[in-house]
Amino acid sequence: MSAFRDSTVVMIDTSRTSLRAGHGLHDLLKTPSVEIPARVGLRRAVLEAASELTNGSNENGESTQPKASSSKTPSINAKVTDYLVGSQLDEALASGQDIVVFWPFAEGDISDWTQAEALWKHVLFSQLQLRRVLMESPVLLSIQAGLSRDAHERLCQIFFERFNVAGFAILERPMAQFYAAIAGNDLSGVVVDIGQDYTDITPILDGFIVQRARESLPYGISHCERYLAYLLRSSPGVMNALFPPSGEPITPEAQESTLVELAHHIWQEGLVKVLAEGEAADIEEEGITDIAAVLVAGKEKAVIESGMKKRQNAKATAAEQARAREIEAMDLVTVEFRGLSLTLGKERHRFCEPLFDPTLLTNIPGAYKDTMMPLASAVGHAVSKVEVDNRQYVWQGLLVTGDITNKIKGLGTALQARLQPFILSAADQANDVQPRSIRVIKVPDYFAEYRDKGDGLASFLGLSIVAKLVFTDSSGKNFVSKADYVESGPKVILDMSPALL
Repeated sequence: MSAFRDSTVVMIDTSRTSLRAGHGLHDLLKTPSVEIPARVGLRRAVLEAASELTNGSNENGESTQPKASSSKTPSINAKVTDYLVGSQLDEALASGQDIVVFWPFAEGDISDWTQAEALWKHVLFSQLQLRRVLMESPVLLSIQAGLSRDAHERLCQIFFERFNVAGFAILERPMAQFYAAIAGNDLSGVVVDIGQDYTDITPILDGFIVQRARESLPYGISHCERYLAYLLRSSPGVMNALFPPSGEPITPEAQESTLVELAHHIWQEGLVKVLAEGEAADIEEEGITDIAAVLVAGKEKAVIESGMKKRQNAKATAAEQARAREIEAMDLVTVEFRGLSLTLGKERHRFCEPLFDPTLLTNIPGAYKDTMMPLASAVGHAVSKVEVDNRQYVWQGLLVTGDITNKIKGLGTALQARLQPFILSAADQANDVQPRSIRVIKVPDYFAEYRDKGDGLASFLGLSIVAKLVFTDSSGKNFVSKADYVESGPKVILDMSPALL
C-alpha cells in the first residue's frame, strides 16, 4: 500500500461549536483554511413537513450561540440537501427568514447524523472544493472523546460511502490538543478545553484517554460574557453611552443582548487579563469606576489612549504626571463599540472569574446550576480518578485550551496556582508517588504559523501533526484504506482505534 502525498491530506477538526479544516500538509504546518460554526438550519416549512416539532425542542433562529438539539428533539426526516450550512445559513438568518437552527455536536456526541453529514459535506465539497468522483484525499477527523463503537463505524461508513474518501482515520479531540503541546516522550497530562457553553476535562495517561476520569462542566465562555455584562450594568458611563436616557425605549432583552455583545467584543480585543486568586475581591471592593466622573479633562483621556508612554509624559507638570499615574492605577482602556467610544476600568478583568467561582452566576437568571463545580475542583476531581501511582505523571502536562486562550493569556498559570491544594507540598511528601508539582504546557513557539495565536488552535495543529504520521505510513496500519473498507466494511475502523480495543 503506497502512502498518500502530503498535498492530498485533509484534516477536519470537529468541536462542539465549530468546524475547522485544511487541505494539504506543509513543512510549516499551517492554521486551518476553513472555519465555520458547527450549526445547520432548516426552514420552518421544511421542518414541519419532515416532523412534528414539540415545544421542548430547539427553536433558536437568531442567536449565534450554540443551543443543542437534545435527545428530546423528535426525529427529523430531512435530507442532507434540505439543510442550510455556512454562508447560506448566515444569509438566511440575516434576511429574517424563519429558520430553525441546530447544533448537532453541542452536547458532546452526535445528536443527528444527517445534520453532521451536511456539515462535513459542506466543508469537503463547498469550502475545500474537492470533487467526490475524483476524490484522492484521505481524511483525518477529530471528534469528541467517548463516542461508541457504533458511532465510529457510522463515521467510517459516511466518509467512504457518502464522500468517497481515499482513506480515513479518527482522532479524539483531547488527544489532538495534547499532541500539539507535548514535548519529548511525555504522553501523560490533563487537557482543559474551555468551550462556548461547556468546559471539558480529559486526563491522559501514556498516550491514552482515561475515559472514566473525563468531566464536562456546564459552563464556558458564554457564561463569562453574561457575567461581565452583569458587571457593566453598574457602570453609569457605559450604560448612559449605550442607552441614553433621551433615546428610544429599549427592552430588557435588547439591553442584555447589547451588553453581552460588548462583553464579547472586550475579550476578543484582548483587553482582559486573568486575575490571581484574591484579586477579584480587591476590584469588587473598589467598585465600578464612574468613568464619566474621571474623564473631566481631555488630557486625561489622551493619557489613556497614549498607553502611558514615558516620552509623552516627560514634559508634563508634576500635577499632570501624578494624575496620569492615578489614571494608570485605575487601568482604564478606551474601546470602540457600535460607533461609540467607551472607557472601561478594572472590572473587565473579572471576565474569567465564573470559571473559578461559578456561584458568581447566581444573580444572572438561568446561568447557575447546582451542579457547577469550580474549575480547579473539577480538574482535581478528574485527576483523582486516575490510579494514585500515576497521578504525578498526569500533573506534569496541564494544557488549558479553547478559543478563549487565543485572546486571554495566562489561564493555564492561573489554574495551576488554584490547583496547588490538590497536591502535597514537598514538606508533606508521604511517599514517592505523591505529586510534587504541576507543570503547565502550551503549543511550542517553533510552530511558526501558530506563534502568538494562543492555544485555542491546538486541536487542529495536533490533527495536522498526526495526519503527517498516519498517512505517510506505507504499511497503512494507522488508517482505513478504500480497499480495507471494501473488504471488511465499517467495522474495520475499530482496529485502527486503539481506544476502542
